[in-house]
Amino acid sequence: MEVEERNIVEKIAEAPAILLEKGVELVETIGKGIINKKPFVRAEEYWNTLGPGLTTGAADDDPSGIATYSQTGARYGFQLLWLALFSFPLMAVVQEMCARIGLVTGRGLAANIKEHYSPWILYSCATLLFVANTFNLGADLGAMAKAIQLLAPATSFALLVIGFAVLSLLLQIFSTYARYAKYLKYLALTLLSYALSVLVLHLDWHQIALRTMIPSITLSKDQILLICAILGTTISPYLFFWQTSQEVEEEILRGKTTIEQRRQETSHKEIKDMRTDIWSGMFLSNLIMFFIIVTCAATLFTHGITNIGTADQAAEALRPLAGNFAFLLFTLGIVGTGLLAIPVMAGSASYALSESFGWRQGLYKKLKEAHPFYGVIIISMAFGLLMNFLHIDPIRALIYSAVLNGLIAPVVLVLIVMISSNKQTMGQYVNNSATKWVGWITTIFMIISGIAAIASFFW
Repeated sequence: MEVEERNIVEKIAEAPAILLEKGVELVETIGKGIINKKPFVRAEEYWNTLGPGLTTGAADDDPSGIATYSQTGARYGFQLLWLALFSFPLMAVVQEMCARIGLVTGRGLAANIKEHYSPWILYSCATLLFVANTFNLGADLGAMAKAIQLLAPATSFALLVIGFAVLSLLLQIFSTYARYAKYLKYLALTLLSYALSVLVLHLDWHQIALRTMIPSITLSKDQILLICAILGTTISPYLFFWQTSQEVEEEILRGKTTIEQRRQETSHKEIKDMRTDIWSGMFLSNLIMFFIIVTCAATLFTHGITNIGTADQAAEALRPLAGNFAFLLFTLGIVGTGLLAIPVMAGSASYALSESFGWRQGLYKKLKEAHPFYGVIIISMAFGLLMNFLHIDPIRALIYSAVLNGLIAPVVLVLIVMISSNKQTMGQYVNNSATKWVGWITTIFMIISGIAAIASFFW
């Protein structure tokens, strides 16, 4: 009996220590559960998967695109909201083709076109791309400067334009590609400012849902031009060349420094990750288009403000209607997307020209290793900068840019679909039937869009 009582006493004495030990284990388990919680792990893995597709999609919503979407909402309310949904799969499939071409062949789009088709087609497309991008980035530089002036009116326009151009050049030329790519990736998050601006508005989501799902169109010259502009700014040639070349740059960053390595080592996981990246980036791009149209439709259109020429005009018009918070977010979004899009435009033209003429190229190379490549970027930026001091109407510049894109896009799209459908070039990663059909449907829409844009000058 005494032995039994002694054991009971010993167990009671040991209880606090046992409880403390178990408590520590429990806390550690909970802590690990919080840190390693599956949603957080999955979110981190997902974020690490994102790269060129995210930045390409975000760059699509540049200040000129913002102006186009703002005008769409201000002019027609929610009527053309369906275009955000309609254009999403089209642009996603095209960008996936471009990315797949880059991953499988180990070369940029221009280099692939050069191998398979007549040089004059490539030289013509690359030259028109350079001109169109220069007009576009010049207008974007001006829009960013005007946006800052909305927040700080006393700031010099000339100083702002030059400052943005120099900042962009310094980042492209003197920053390492790894750091530069990370900068672009995080800068893409500025687009969320447009989603936040919607939260302060009281909206009829039932009507918005109907307008998103059910297409509606008025066969007027103005609306047809606007639809052409939307398609031109969402499915744009500079995105094709940038996407392909960035996939190659990412492969080089992973140690695949030769074309042979990049061709031989393409894995199913890389293709899967690329698709996640592309569809996420294009979804973000069109989601922001959706929010910009909704914001301007709910504020500007309902108050009779139907003529918006530039992105900064849209931001200024929002101030008294949507409040200072929405105005501030909208304005900062213009600057953020401009900083993201301008390097993409200058870089895509440089990739296209450098691959066309066989120059050394790539943002992973230093200035002394690729003078012509960086030279094209500098020249494009200089012309775009000069545009802002020659009193060229930015809207007219964007119209000319849209027409040039209308000429280039269908030609390049035909080449993209044909290359990505070539079994000998793409191997097991060749287009399937559904992808090929979507590619040709997109091409047809862009041909119609280009013809309509050109015809509008004679309407």
